[in-house]
Amino acid sequence: MHPIRTAAIIGKFARSEDTGPLSELAHFLAARGLSVLVEQHTHECMADAALVSADFARIGREADLAIVVGGDGTLLTVARELAPHGVPLVGVNRGRLGFTTDIAMNGMLPALEQILDGLFTAEERTLLDATVSREGHTLLRSLAFNDVVASRGVQGGMIEFRVMVDDEFAYELRADGLILATPTGSTAYALSSGGPILHPSVAGLILVPVSPHTLSNRPIVVGDGSRIEVVLLRAARGSIYFDGRDHHTLLAGDRLTVTTSPHRSRLLHPAAYSYYRTLREKLGWSGSPQPGA
Repeated sequence: MHPIRTAAIIGKFARSEDTGPLSELAHFLAARGLSVLVEQHTHECMADAALVSADFARIGREADLAIVVGGDGTLLTVARELAPHGVPLVGVNRGRLGFTTDIAMNGMLPALEQILDGLFTAEERTLLDATVSREGHTLLRSLAFNDVVASRGVQGGMIEFRVMVDDEFAYELRADGLILATPTGSTAYALSSGGPILHPSVAGLILVPVSPHTLSNRPIVVGDGSRIEVVLLRAARGSIYFDGRDHHTLLAGDRLTVTTSPHRSRLLHPAAYSYYRTLREKLGWSGSPQPGA
């Protein structure tokens, strides 16, 4: 990893009176001798005119580290923006769950001090590269950190898909929708729909039917080098979502193609970080580690 000389601060705040921790963070980083960039929309919420405002393009060019203060949704948005630039991310949680934003607000500065001193755990997270085409023409292309979801949208009935994996017919599906998730996304919408949890190091993608008409349509994990094609067969109108946010209308005959992106998102955690402890805490699993284990 390159030496950290410039750090970016990115947060989700609605008003300036909430941004005290961000100002404290900016001054902490400056005291460590770092140049500090503040994402432009975050900067607008802050009352410190001395801080440097920057858009994602500049952050991608100049930052050696991006500190994301918010919830998991904020981090996945930032991950999609910065993954092509290879900027490592640190997540500070001020949301609810905090699967990826694992540093607590009240422990933010001590944890960042560890990371800046080189005491951290790094991991690579997979992203999806999704393309929607109609009659052979590409309508849109997007990255997804958690998942790509094709669903019935606001209409009442089920919709039908044909699913191909590496140009081989897999199945036809009548359901409320289909989730294509990364290992990171396995603890999001895919989990609530009955999908398995994949450790972030597993090289796989998950296909999870949402309320399938036939109960034998079960979640399946395929290799992360797979090319998945989903064709909408019968529906007046469907919808596609990228990480639960960006939305686009699907029509019968539209084709969704999903592959693993060549870009990865690199997350940095304090040295004591444990993925399994995170699962225990966030999912309410019982038990505690035994002494010496």
